[in-house]
Amino acid sequence: MAEVIPVVDEGLGNSSYLVDLGDGSALVVDPNRDPTPYLDEAAQRGLRIRFTADTHLHADFISGSRDLAVEGAYILAPEGAALSFEHRGLRDGEEIDLGGLRLRAIATPGHTPEHLTYLLSDGPAVLALFTGGAVIVGSVARTDLISDHETEALTRAAYRSARTLLDAYPAELDVYPTHGAGSFCSVSGSSKRTTTIGAERDSNPVYGGDEDVFVTGFLQSLGTFPPYFLRSRATNQSGAPVGTHKRSMSPLAPLHVARAVADGAVVIDARPFEDFGRGHIPGSISVELRPQFASWLGWVATPDTRLVFVANENQDRADLMRQSLKIGFDAIEGEVAGGIEGWQVAGFDIAAIDLLDVPEHEGALIDVRQVAELAGGMIPGALNAEVGSIVDTPLPDGPLTLYCGHGQRGMTAASLLERDGRRGLNVLVGGPIEWADSSGERLEFPT
Repeated sequence: MAEVIPVVDEGLGNSSYLVDLGDGSALVVDPNRDPTPYLDEAAQRGLRIRFTADTHLHADFISGSRDLAVEGAYILAPEGAALSFEHRGLRDGEEIDLGGLRLRAIATPGHTPEHLTYLLSDGPAVLALFTGGAVIVGSVARTDLISDHETEALTRAAYRSARTLLDAYPAELDVYPTHGAGSFCSVSGSSKRTTTIGAERDSNPVYGGDEDVFVTGFLQSLGTFPPYFLRSRATNQSGAPVGTHKRSMSPLAPLHVARAVADGAVVIDARPFEDFGRGHIPGSISVELRPQFASWLGWVATPDTRLVFVANENQDRADLMRQSLKIGFDAIEGEVAGGIEGWQVAGFDIAAIDLLDVPEHEGALIDVRQVAELAGGMIPGALNAEVGSIVDTPLPDGPLTLYCGHGQRGMTAASLLERDGRRGLNVLVGGPIEWADSSGERLEFPT
């Protein structure tokens, strides 16, 4: 009996799976770029990773299959992905012998056109279903990552693919999706990451519901996503460079940084947003290092942007590097030597953005959260402008006070506006809940 070990990326909201095949070997499904967690987990269990399988061309992260191939794994992938490096392309219905257990490819277009689901079996016994984005907990993964004119057709394909899977297998079969809570590929509000066929028959709107009704509701639920999504599929198709998990952060003299910025590099300040507000390099962008760092970096820069980081002494450089690389941001020049203090000691100026405690504010209030988050309530009178489009959104003249749920994204938005030449910016420390608690007033709820 195979054992399935989830390896969860909380920041991107995704799960990969290390599968103990029972003969000393292992399969990894939808690995992230850094092979270390899979190699470490396999080593602890005395396993050798012999196979890696991607369900689709990922838009939200760079696949780690090629790095695992360097360690001896055999790459399996959809034939329709047309990968440009060595692999075994699988078609609908093809089976691979994994050394006793078998892996069957099932065409499940929708989330992407080439998408495959993998069924793991032992003779007639079905053991596990790895669904990628074809069936996620309570829904299917988003279908708008290819092009606008294909989205409805892919949504209909996703509905039919999911219905076929849920009809085909026993209720007790375990289902292992890639996309889950916190993933921009997911439109489900569930916090669960794995499920069963029976549970999805009971709760997933694709099962027992009308196709047209599902498609209409699903399309209305699709929010925005980070722009790097539109480039990652091509990177995964051609194959990103391997071995990047061994890179380390290089210190750069402030003068070198100033010259790099003048030549087009962008400074990303990964310190806590409060530190950024008190003092930062003019023109730098605040993206606080936290589990969601990669997603927000992907909103404010492009993968070919040359990046220089600012970090506090106690922050994890390896995590900063890992999160950048996993979404294909390879053009990392290094970090400012000595941090913000080193910048000042070198004689360079700093800028500041005022931090305000709720319920204070100056000028117009700007809520920078995603539209879907507004259902939980907004501060009365606030205008919504998402972080990713803040610079292109018409905003009132005069001072602005920006807020999110805590302050991190508010500061990201403020830094983008400051970089664009806007002044009179403030950021709330806290969000609508803290505002309501402090002011004693009710929140507004958009209609």
